[in-house]
Amino acid sequence: MKPRLYGLMAEFRQPEALVDAARAVRERGHADIEAYTPFPVPGLPDAVGFAGSRAVPRATLAGGIVGGAGGYFMQWYAATQSYPVNVGGRPLHSWPLFIPVAFELTILCAATCAVIAMLWANGLPRLNHPVFATPDFDLASRDRFFLCVRLPHGCARDDDSYASARDALQAGQPLAIREVPL
Repeated sequence: MKPRLYGLMAEFRQPEALVDAARAVRERGHADIEAYTPFPVPGLPDAVGFAGSRAVPRATLAGGIVGGAGGYFMQWYAATQSYPVNVGGRPLHSWPLFIPVAFELTILCAATCAVIAMLWANGLPRLNHPVFATPDFDLASRDRFFLCVRLPHGCARDDDSYASARDALQAGQPLAIREVPL
């Protein structure tokens, strides 16, 4: 049975070399790449093809609308339908009194939806990832830069995509290229 691989990991000493290698790998047709760095590297998101996600802003907006409308409806229903009590001659639907609670529920629901959407978009919580087993990967949080080219699921060493990815990474002159097993 062929050993299945998650991808190939290249290690670089300088951030500029990582960005150049990421651009070169994408130019050779490998779109599924990941970069790991100890600090933000300018130009890297564009080099790896990060397009951004609209999931978090949309979920935040939806959570805010649902929270605000739900908070207002809850108070309106309680004051006018469920338990109508005339207090001090005010109308049953006294909307200025409903605004603070509706505002607070807007903020609460929007923030909760934003956190949940962020975790979902990042694929978290993920307790284990194949790249964690790569030798020297712990240096990604200190002073090294890593570029991983993900291979098609179940890819082995004798496949064309493996050779193509290895050649693309080799062109960037990394310190080392390692296989990342599944």
